[in-house]
Amino acid sequence: MSATKPATNATEYTVSQLSGSLKRTIEDAYGYVRVRGELGRVTRAGSGHVYLDLKDERAVLSSVVWKGAAARMKVRPEQGMEVIATGRLTTFAGQSRYQLVIDTLEPAGAGALMAVFEARKKALAAEGLFAPERKRPLPTLPGVIGVVTSPSGAVIRDILHRLRDRFPSRVLVWPALVQGERAPEQIAAGIAGLNALPPGFPRPDVLIVARGGGSLEDLWCFNDEAVVRAAAASDIPLISAVGHETDTTLIDYAADRRAPTPTAAAEMAVPVRLDLLADVEARGARLGAASARLAERRGLALTAAARGLGSPERLLEAAAQRFDRAAEGLARGLSRTLERAEARLARAVGGLRPGSVRAALDLRSQALAASAARLPRAPLAGVDRAAARLDALPLRAAARRQAEGRALALRAARLPERGLRRAARDASRGLDRAAARLTASAASLDRLDTRLSAQGRLLTSYSYQDILERGFALVTKAGGVVRRAAGAQDGDAVALRFADGERAAVIGKGAGVRKARPKPEAPRGAPQPDLF
Repeated sequence: MSATKPATNATEYTVSQLSGSLKRTIEDAYGYVRVRGELGRVTRAGSGHVYLDLKDERAVLSSVVWKGAAARMKVRPEQGMEVIATGRLTTFAGQSRYQLVIDTLEPAGAGALMAVFEARKKALAAEGLFAPERKRPLPTLPGVIGVVTSPSGAVIRDILHRLRDRFPSRVLVWPALVQGERAPEQIAAGIAGLNALPPGFPRPDVLIVARGGGSLEDLWCFNDEAVVRAAAASDIPLISAVGHETDTTLIDYAADRRAPTPTAAAEMAVPVRLDLLADVEARGARLGAASARLAERRGLALTAAARGLGSPERLLEAAAQRFDRAAEGLARGLSRTLERAEARLARAVGGLRPGSVRAALDLRSQALAASAARLPRAPLAGVDRAAARLDALPLRAAARRQAEGRALALRAARLPERGLRRAARDASRGLDRAAARLTASAASLDRLDTRLSAQGRLLTSYSYQDILERGFALVTKAGGVVRRAAGAQDGDAVALRFADGERAAVIGKGAGVRKARPKPEAPRGAPQPDLF
């Protein structure tokens, strides 16, 4: 029997046909829906699309926000936020699932946003980002002011106008979105970028992050965690000027100062130029008046001190009198000294006679003659002693010392007796030092001789001559020393070297080479066998 197909009226679909039919059915039935739920997983793709999950306690709805709709959202979706999503329901055939394509996304009332705000504020405060000790004072006269805001809004115009009225300053504007999905990223980048300007660019002395007023959703980008952390990490003092006076965002807590409006931020950043000029003029006037009063007081004190000192003429009168009296005494003393000197000279001249002068000269001549008679003997005695000591030294040293002695003798002949004695003592010390050096040299020669003898004995012990003395012989032929029996053939002429000479010999024919074996010792007195 052949198999038969069961009869049925059901329509047969392909997978694609069924998926398309389901897609059209769901999109027709749910072309516009509003869904309230809590955001679960939130993923931002590199293409700009945002994928998220809407959930409640029983179900999860996969959702997607396309790039264009994500850029128009006022509030950046975050996990845990309760929202109301508006869009259309569709299917994704590639994974056999349905999803919500969201056109608008808004918080489910101000209460939901405030709950997120308070939770985030508490977490960041626990990290110390809002601590008062982290706040820094603003510079008094900033040279450059950095502003992070939208370049096309009224905020930047208000700031520039206020700065121009109060104190014209240089302003660097970092353009950034201040509302929407991409606003937090651009605001954080602006704060970090102004802090990291490369060398050559004017570095701001103070930063202003500004935006005009708006709803809680409009200002939500300034509650973003990335913006708050960038403000807290800024090395430059930062002023937060977001919204109006009643608006509060998390960046206000992380900034060094909070301004109620952007215009007030400009007023905080710079002083009033006219007020500064007036203050400088007032301080200058006070300084001038104080200097005048100080000079007046010092002048009065100087006058009083001068009045108490008296006139210089009175102070110098006594000293002038003492000087005059001393000058008169000096003149009189010089006159008396000169008179006494002249009297002594006259007496000395009166006592001089030719006979007395001649007698004094004779006495001096006799003393010189006696010294000359003693002069040759004194150096020669020292030279003889030096020569006797030189004879005890080797000939070469003696010859050198004799030459030095003769030189000393010649020098002694030209020196007075005291100088000769000093020279003789110096020569004697030199001879003593030379003898000590010679003795040390002799000891060194003895040590070298001992070492040479030891080396000679070692060389002799290594020589074969002592072996020949014990009765051995050295066999040589034209090729060199014969060390093995195989090295000498029958008929080879060899030379036998003994301890006392050499003898020629010829190797004879025999039964061949035999290994030597020990022989019995011959009786004492028996004739020794011939070795060759």
